[in-house]
Amino acid sequence: MSEAQSVLIAAASGRALAAAAGRSGFKPLVVDFFADDDTRALAAATAQVADAERGFAADELVAQLHALAAGESPTGIVYGSGFEDRPEILDSLAQHFFVFGNKAAIVAKAKDPRTLAALCRQRAIPHPEIRFDPPPDPGHWLIKRQGGGGGIHIRGGDAEAEPGDYYQRRVTGMPVSILLLADGLDVQALGASSQWTAMSSTLPFRFGGAVRPAQCPGAQLAALAGAARTIARALGLVGLNSVDFLADADGFHLLEVNPRPGATLDIFADKDGALFAAHLAACRGHLPARPLVFTKAAATAIAYTPCELPSMPALTWPDWCKDRQRPGTFLRAGDPVCTISAEAETAGAARALVGERLALFENHLSRKAQKECVA
Repeated sequence: MSEAQSVLIAAASGRALAAAAGRSGFKPLVVDFFADDDTRALAAATAQVADAERGFAADELVAQLHALAAGESPTGIVYGSGFEDRPEILDSLAQHFFVFGNKAAIVAKAKDPRTLAALCRQRAIPHPEIRFDPPPDPGHWLIKRQGGGGGIHIRGGDAEAEPGDYYQRRVTGMPVSILLLADGLDVQALGASSQWTAMSSTLPFRFGGAVRPAQCPGAQLAALAGAARTIARALGLVGLNSVDFLADADGFHLLEVNPRPGATLDIFADKDGALFAAHLAACRGHLPARPLVFTKAAATAIAYTPCELPSMPALTWPDWCKDRQRPGTFLRAGDPVCTISAEAETAGAARALVGERLALFENHLSRKAQKECVA
């Protein structure tokens, strides 16, 4: 049997991409912010960004990737989150490796609120009004950060705006995300997921979890998928991408484009493990001839720390916990501790099960962390 082809991965959290790479028969070499135990177990080698608060820096990242690639012949690099606010790093990576994903200019275009609003307007896709000066009615607006992700950058319109922020008018509806596979010209909609928030006093729009398939009517899903394909073609996207909407009985609004594999990767693990390989092939201009098959419904939820933890306690982790923080790690209040997963026959059952598991884990963590918690 021939040795598995290695592939480099860079993302804020590389565990989901590493797992997907392994399912497709690749040997992942990962750089991310955490180097958690799951990622170390899944990857052939890992490296950790020295300053996660600062994020990725081109010179450091290139050096880490070359170190991981030593003695290997990686097919290229796959990137995840962590680059939307600094897409120029992707140009630096492309000088050293083949980059499986959208080029820096396309990422910048997709995350530019003016460009996205204009593209939606030209193609008659509903999109919330945006502005860059303080509105007279701030309660009807949100402040967002260009290139932000995970909902942690979203604040109420009466907050103080900072450089790089913009205002987006509030709209109502259920969060739905369409996962796409594109080759720069043609686009396939792989499926849809419903999402929810995990509100805190300071982060009212923080990402809480997602379930596949999306819990909304089929006719509405067809309209969302059509809009997502249209905007993906307009941007010339390649590989795995997702498009976020708010949808209700009266219609929908397209909110954002995520021009890379994203937070729902885990719940789109297909029956044959072909998703990661399909991403690589699509980035080279080849879409699958037959649709990927997804069997059971799946859900994930994020467990966050309720308080500051000077030292993450050692836990007996259930199998359904992923992205496990390493013992001894310092965690601020609200930092992610792990990702909870669940599968079931229906989306409703999967969401209920992941909610039960999240509550069990949070109780378990609270008991273990009582001595460590700082109020």
